[in-house]
Amino acid sequence: MSLHPLLQRPSRAALFCLVIASLAEAREPSIKPPPAAVGPAASSKEHVGKVGANRYITPTNQVLTPAGIQVELPGIRPQAIALSPDEKLLVTAGKTNEIIVIDPKTGTVLQRVTFPGKTLPGDVVEDAAQAGGVGGVKTKSDSGAQLSFTGLVFSPDGTRIYVSNVVGDVKVFSVAQGKVSALQLIVLPEAKAPKRKAEIPAGLAVSQNGALLYVAMNLGNRLAEFDTKTGVMLRMWDTGVAPFDVVLADGKAYVSNWGGRRPGKGDLIGPAGRGTTVRVDPVRHIASEGSVTVINLAEGKVKAEIPVELKPGAMAASPDGRYVVVANSGSDTLSVIETKSDSVVEKIWARQPSDLFSATPNALAFDKSGKRLFVCNATQNAVGVILFDAADKESTLLGLIPVGWFPGAIVYDAGRGQVCVGNIKGIGSTKTLKTGEKPKYSSKDYFGTVSIVRVPDAKSLVSYTSAAFTNIRQDTLEAAKLPPRTGLAARPVPERAGEPSVFKHVIYVIKENRTYDQILGDMKQGNGDPSLCTFGEKYTPNQHKIAREFILLDNTYCSGIQSADGHQWTDSAITTDYVERQHAGWPRSYPNMKTDDAMDALAYSPAGFLWDNAIKHGTSIRNYGEACVSDCGWADKTRKGKPKWVEYYNDLMAKTSLTTIRCKPGIESLRPISNLSTVGWDLGVPDVVRAARFIEELHEFEKTDKFPALMIMLLPNDHTGGTSPGAPTPGSQVADNDLALGQIVEALSHSKFWTDTCLFAIEDDPQNGWDHVSGYRTTCYVVSPYTKRGVEIGTQYNQTSVVRTMELMLGLPPMNIMDATATPMSDCFTATVNLAPFTAVPNQVPLDEVNADPKKLKDPILKKDAAASARLKLNEPDRCPEDVLNRILWHAMKGTRAPYPVWAISKVDDDD
Repeated sequence: MSLHPLLQRPSRAALFCLVIASLAEAREPSIKPPPAAVGPAASSKEHVGKVGANRYITPTNQVLTPAGIQVELPGIRPQAIALSPDEKLLVTAGKTNEIIVIDPKTGTVLQRVTFPGKTLPGDVVEDAAQAGGVGGVKTKSDSGAQLSFTGLVFSPDGTRIYVSNVVGDVKVFSVAQGKVSALQLIVLPEAKAPKRKAEIPAGLAVSQNGALLYVAMNLGNRLAEFDTKTGVMLRMWDTGVAPFDVVLADGKAYVSNWGGRRPGKGDLIGPAGRGTTVRVDPVRHIASEGSVTVINLAEGKVKAEIPVELKPGAMAASPDGRYVVVANSGSDTLSVIETKSDSVVEKIWARQPSDLFSATPNALAFDKSGKRLFVCNATQNAVGVILFDAADKESTLLGLIPVGWFPGAIVYDAGRGQVCVGNIKGIGSTKTLKTGEKPKYSSKDYFGTVSIVRVPDAKSLVSYTSAAFTNIRQDTLEAAKLPPRTGLAARPVPERAGEPSVFKHVIYVIKENRTYDQILGDMKQGNGDPSLCTFGEKYTPNQHKIAREFILLDNTYCSGIQSADGHQWTDSAITTDYVERQHAGWPRSYPNMKTDDAMDALAYSPAGFLWDNAIKHGTSIRNYGEACVSDCGWADKTRKGKPKWVEYYNDLMAKTSLTTIRCKPGIESLRPISNLSTVGWDLGVPDVVRAARFIEELHEFEKTDKFPALMIMLLPNDHTGGTSPGAPTPGSQVADNDLALGQIVEALSHSKFWTDTCLFAIEDDPQNGWDHVSGYRTTCYVVSPYTKRGVEIGTQYNQTSVVRTMELMLGLPPMNIMDATATPMSDCFTATVNLAPFTAVPNQVPLDEVNADPKKLKDPILKKDAAASARLKLNEPDRCPEDVLNRILWHAMKGTRAPYPVWAISKVDDDD
């Protein structure tokens, strides 16, 4: 595989013309499209969201200037797409219980068709076991159904559409005279996973005669063959771990396995969701291999399992059937399998090999000739155009076409010479506001898009590629590769990794689920909306004081929207296609880094975590609760039940040692660097207990002078647990979280390490709240002797900025494209040291105040909320529908007479 000079030296426009000769070799006519908008990189003061005509700023440092026609799909996360054989209908689906039918010529939405709820006729019975595992009847409406990870295909004659449904079946639609109708469904056999029965259908393929449907069964690690007329399962084969896609070529079925081979005796394993396991590497304990299972359909036998690279997902067969290409989203490569030998004959890079992990190729489509291959590079928000030449092993990545945010599905429309791309995140959390409507945003305002783009000629591809590189800040990525310079004076934030910093220690505090307006919206110094401030200064006096005495950051954002992706961003500065696709109901896991069930080695970035980066480069590190599972209880093991919040709090205050505080690492690599005498995610334990554990160890470090360079700390209680009877009130939990942060800053500022230590605190995500600027905007605090004092900073930052700044302070290189291109938080610091310490403000509301018994409440709304809270799993991460918890908190904090901001609630189902 060769890489075009266009991509080797993207800053040298003179080399772009070389692409013309390469494109000419394809010998297919191309249509000249209008060039994509080429704008500047994100301005340092711009807000996240739409900032101009066809120009959007993401909360991940990147700009979107999508080419072609943009089909806006509010409330949808399109992660599968299909084109009818006659090329008259384009269909997409994702995150809802419907398919969207689009005119591929104009981008007009023609239909929205709800999933069917009736089964196919035939030999299917109520008890699946009686049918030999064939399936079972399901006649109830599937109102909660939605697309799985992937899986959307037309029958070869165009009369049927098949869609994988996350709850264990395949939806079938009929197509007649250009109209799509819900028809029936095919129920799959149970997966029989330890912690889930319903199978997770993923990739689909239909035989050329339309008689057979092949389904990749992601949880049960199998491929199934069904009769399309009766819905009866005919055959089934074992595959590797977490099969994703299936294609048919040369009389065989090729199945990509996200997790590679099934673990065997003696293999090192990690969790892969729902009690399943996957092979992991011995250092970071991240999923460590991928594979493709080959099944000879005539013989009915598994022929081979071909090793490929990490996270093999989407596949495409060349039109002549000679090759099957698989996109390795965890390695930024494509593996080309020759179907004659069933061996990998070429590796194609989806990005420049010398770059950091940065492409996430996760969808593929060939053109009609088979000479051009299109790949969705999700992390680059672009489609790569590849001149395919596997015969000579000279496939060449020619350039990039900018599309929407996180493209994850693609088809080629030969008749119009265009590609149609499903952008899973589209334009992010961006409502369509009515004229004169007040801006109001929630992180759950999903807004996917479909980009319809004519295949560019050589000249237009140059323009497109230039735009794509500008949008992902390729120049910044190149700058991140530069070696450190010698002879420089120490500064707070060095320009290059390895250059000297005034800081020797960094403390990283990760909090939970708040927007800027919810906490600091009442501060006149910043860009806040007091009407959305539910936990103002009465409940958060320390955060207000920190913002006043140090800096107020009012243009800082979370990069994700909830704990499942939020903790990936805080800990890895990136998220994976596995996590982004799991938004469809979280069928395998909800990988929030907080509970045993939440740990999932398939979800983690192949580039590793921040602690992996520190360990690799010999940087001392100590972890306090992040990615750890609570194991707290009574000191007296014979005592029944679990201590309540008040009992933990009273035990801390009275120092009676009646309770024990401990945790266990959720990822094995954390064991040697974690304080296991503190607590991970557990809303039943006050944050002041976590602060006390850290402060105790801080004093020990003062004695030994062995203060770690990097400390990561979880303070989760600003999440709150609603108004469940006997649980702490929402105000108490937020006040507890606030006091804990204040106590940590106070102890640090009075310690011997204050001179050369910097503390950062940020939320993991901004859900369960609203903000008038962006659904991603959040609070962030930067505390050190070199932090500016008493000023507001409007520079645009996000979670990757925090990670990048800490890396530069500690001399660590970036892990991936996101932290490499992040804006360092240099504006927050001054060269003049100010050693004045911080004094914590006492809590203004009792920390041991608990919610009342619903029977004693007179207000009917509060009584209803208390009853609802008692039924909800509020001590489990994000198991409560957003609108329900938001209403409970609004009424508890604002009173039941305050108008609830219904405008801020997402219109889509919230299943996390």
